[in-house]
Amino acid sequence: MTETNNSASVLRDADMSRRELRDLVRKQLQMLLEEGDLRGAKAILVPVQPVDIAEAIEGLPEAMHGLAFRLLSKNEAIEVYEYLDYSIQERLIGELRSHDVLDIVDKMSPDDRARLFDELPAKIVNRLLDQLSPAERQATAQLLGYEAGTAGRIMTPELISLKENFTVADALERIRSLANASEIIYYLYITDAARHLTGIVSLRELVVSQANRTMGEIMTREVVFVNTYADQEEVARSIQRYDFLAVPVVDRERRLVGIVTVDDVIDILEEETTEDIYALGGGVQSGGDNYFQTGLLTVARKRVVWLLVLLVTNTITGTIIKSEEAILQKVVTLAAFIPLLTGTGGNVGAQSSTVVIRGMNTDEIHSLGTLQVIVREGMAGALLGGMLGSIATVWAFFLQKEPGVAIAVGCSLMAISVLASISGSALPFLFRFLRLDPALMSAPFITTAVDVAGVLIYFNLARIILKL
Repeated sequence: MTETNNSASVLRDADMSRRELRDLVRKQLQMLLEEGDLRGAKAILVPVQPVDIAEAIEGLPEAMHGLAFRLLSKNEAIEVYEYLDYSIQERLIGELRSHDVLDIVDKMSPDDRARLFDELPAKIVNRLLDQLSPAERQATAQLLGYEAGTAGRIMTPELISLKENFTVADALERIRSLANASEIIYYLYITDAARHLTGIVSLRELVVSQANRTMGEIMTREVVFVNTYADQEEVARSIQRYDFLAVPVVDRERRLVGIVTVDDVIDILEEETTEDIYALGGGVQSGGDNYFQTGLLTVARKRVVWLLVLLVTNTITGTIIKSEEAILQKVVTLAAFIPLLTGTGGNVGAQSSTVVIRGMNTDEIHSLGTLQVIVREGMAGALLGGMLGSIATVWAFFLQKEPGVAIAVGCSLMAISVLASISGSALPFLFRFLRLDPALMSAPFITTAVDVAGVLIYFNLARIILKL
């Protein structure tokens, strides 16, 4: 028992990073569970924050997840459960007793519960919904009624609303009575008799105002809000743009129905960024699964589609090279520079598509026209091509001592760089127009265009320059 107390003391007093703390908790927790010391394992978790406990549990072997979770008190379990990965949440539902599961799910915030239900099989969702308290069932059903990925789906209805005729004293009393049931109390929303959003008051403004002043006198009437059908990325940009802690959500009649908080937005931005990164990698992952907890067969299946596209691309490129066999027989050294040209072109195109796709996601290119963006990237490609082409010309001459081949390589690299930059910037716009995911579609198509067109440009320029 002394060793356990010492370990808990280390966790409270150690001057370490959060990552080091999580790793220490996980290692200590796993060791104690393997030894069967449940009391010691429970003591280890006492000084640890819920989010760190969740990550420690996720790092344990799968068989220990349920055992570690059962060590938590009811209140701790509710907080920790909301931070766990959805796959572990689903597994715990199957492992815990029905009463324990219902207690945890019933006390989750409605938006977190709706996200969990999105991941669970319909049969389990229906069973849990039937057993929720009437108020929580209604709140959850309301969120699930909105389309996935919209403000209505990610909002929480737990907020504090006031009327214009409320005095400051009335408002403070209402906050005291509802604070525990509200997601956030830093903003207070003012509504009329029909629940239409008419204004907003910050907690700071409320506290510094005279007790007899009304909400109508101190509220701000120009309210930034989002509609229930707004895309979640649009909601995230609104909170980011105005530095809000939360943004109100209204329905089509401008009735206040909920709020989206900044912690939800952080989750959204991480989710969207992860999707874009995976998509840029050729669709290596999808569906919100944890990549490192996904089976290898599933990983291979999700990667193989675009790898087959690239395989076909390389076959086309090989066919073109074979058709130029006569030139290669006369000047064999031309073949040595094909990988350099296609590889550099692919890299230039990937850079252009990356900045354009990012600009689309952050709305930075909204003020620029499509043509202006493409022309700008084409000019950048020309500058890059000029620099790289000059270097490649000198390098090719140094390697082969053949001026004609060196000039052909340099000119081809400049032309390919321009082509790659234009393709990399234009294709995302084309795919967005066709309602396809630019991040997912651009990478393989840029590779295809640059490989095929680059080889054609190279051999045709070589034929002209070398007079073949």
